Amino acid sequence: MTMDKRTRKRLESAGWKVGGTSEFLGLTDEEAAIVELKVGLANAVREQRSRRSMTQEQLGRLLGSSQSRVAKMEAADRSVSIDLMVRSLLRMGVSRKDVASYIAAPGRKRAA
Repeated sequence: MTMDKRTRKRLESAGWKVGGTSEFLGLTDEEAAIVELKVGLANAVREQRSRRSMTQEQLGRLLGSSQSRVAKMEAADRSVSIDLMVRSLLRMGVSRKDVASYIAAPGRKRAA
């Protein structure tokens, strides 16, 4: 979400520092890209699970895992690897091409 110039100028003139999440957290470009990628894959797992009308528990069983692990995946928990998210998408039947599109543009919504 971007802030309009007038609002930004008003906040800065009031003494506020305005910046993005990466700047606030002091992330390098590479770290910010990994965070964005992980969040995009987490959203993809949630979206694909919902499209298949699956519960987190059902997806956990499909993956040989647990409901709580699926919840952590969907929340982009730091304990969940990108590898696990990609494998989960593939196990749900998502094509490699679609997985690649989630990786290429992590924040973009996909058509049904």
